[in-house]
Amino acid sequence: MRLDKCLTLNYGLSRKEAGTVIRKGRVSVNGSVVKDAAAKVSAEDSIVCDGDGLEVVTEERKRYFLINKPKGCVCSNDDPQNPIVLTLLEGEAGGLFCVGRLDLDTEGLLFITDDGGWAHRITSPKKSHSKTYEVWLAEDCPEENIRLFAEGVMLRGEKYATRPAVLEIMEPRHVLLTITEGRYHQVKRMFASTGNKVVGLKRIAIGDIRLDEDLQPGEYRELTAEEIAMF
Repeated sequence: MRLDKCLTLNYGLSRKEAGTVIRKGRVSVNGSVVKDAAAKVSAEDSIVCDGDGLEVVTEERKRYFLINKPKGCVCSNDDPQNPIVLTLLEGEAGGLFCVGRLDLDTEGLLFITDDGGWAHRITSPKKSHSKTYEVWLAEDCPEENIRLFAEGVMLRGEKYATRPAVLEIMEPRHVLLTITEGRYHQVKRMFASTGNKVVGLKRIAIGDIRLDEDLQPGEYRELTAEEIAMF
């Protein structure tokens, strides 16, 4: 295992932060200071960082992040035209992927992980995890839409109506919509079916996990053990 990875697993540092600690001479291996972040270490080595003895972990810890995705970023791993969300996780991107997708012009809560099983439990249609969006509309949203969305609406090109959804009208053109499925451009298409247009879209919750109010676009944090266990 690389020395910087050992520090990452023990201290929760990013790869960049671990490299800085190593280059400053704050880490010793078997009694000698090592300033090479790529130096290989094993379970038999004695590693000390800032006076603390470290264990060489042989199995990498899975990583789980919540990011406030900004507009203008894509959720794919490769895009020659647009910025990629994963690049916002400085020093962490290796092996990570987005759990589901948000459109280029959509912002808000997005999970990022390297745990495929956990991601599948969130995105599987069988699980029906709720997703709540804050929506801004071009036209006023009539109260009648509350009933329509609760009953399910037919989307163009689909064979089945949408699952029951919960619509809360905050202001005539500002609403909250909670759905339990993830069809292509579903929120936009649901409002389009009523003759309205979505002009702003932000995901604010998945299940019981809500987007932190103080987390600015582009900022992220690790999920807690309790949050990870919700899925």
